[in-house]
Amino acid sequence: MDSQDVLELIRTRRSVRKYAERPVEDALVDQILEAGRWAPSGLDNQAWRFVVVREPGLKDRVAAFTRYAKIIQSAPVIIAVFIHKPSMYNEVKDHQAMGACLQNMLLMAHGLGLGAVWLGEILKNAEAVRETLQVSGDMELMAVVALGWPASGKEKGSRKPMEELILARHGR
Repeated sequence: MDSQDVLELIRTRRSVRKYAERPVEDALVDQILEAGRWAPSGLDNQAWRFVVVREPGLKDRVAAFTRYAKIIQSAPVIIAVFIHKPSMYNEVKDHQAMGACLQNMLLMAHGLGLGAVWLGEILKNAEAVRETLQVSGDMELMAVVALGWPASGKEKGSRKPMEELILARHGR
C-alpha cells in the first residue's frame, strides 16, 4: 500500500449510522480489534480494553443510555472501548492514545468495507454503561463503536481549507 492509498482510505472514511441486516463475521471484528491494539500509546502501556456486544437484549440496555439508541440497536455489533485506569500514567497522553486506538478501529472497519461510528455522547452515562456490561470499576468508558455493513451509499464529507488550519510555517 502506498501513501496515496492510505490518504484515500482516510479521506473516504465516514461515520456510518445505518446498517444493513447482515451479520458481521467474528474474523472481521477481530481485525478491527487488532487495529485498535496496535495504536501508539505512551510508555507502550496499551491501556485500551474492549467489550464486544452482539446480543440484542444487551445492546438495547446499552442503547437506553444514549439519545442515539437507534444506531446501537440497529448495529449488528457494538464495541465498548474502555481505558484501564491503573495502566495510565498521564491523563492527556493516555486519552490521546485512546483516540488513536479508536481511529485505527474506524479506519480498519472502513478498509474492510464495513461502516462504523464512534459514539461519544453516551459518556454522560459512562458508569451505567460500565455496570450494565459488568466491567470492573478500574475501567473508564471512552466510547462505543457501532459497527455493521452500511445500509446506504457513500456519505459526503468536507473539510475546511488548509489555509484556515495552519497557524504558521516556520523555516523550510
